[in-house]
Amino acid sequence: MEEFGRRPPVEVGDVIKVKIEALGSGGDGIARVSGFVVFVPGTKTGDEVSIRVTKVLRKYAFAEVVE
Repeated sequence: MEEFGRRPPVEVGDVIKVKIEALGSGGDGIARVSGFVVFVPGTKTGDEVSIRVTKVLRKYAFAEVVE
């Protein structure tokens, strides 16, 4: 189910350094990777963290903080 050849810029297992830009309605931190939204639980706006991508959907992804 490809969206006109456009694939998310992240894959499950990727480890990336990001800055949390905002909080989602559920309280999860929101980071962007090349404009692609990644939700990161347990973070707050302004945090700079390394994350590991745990789930990738068509329009957004989920990740966890790694040490």
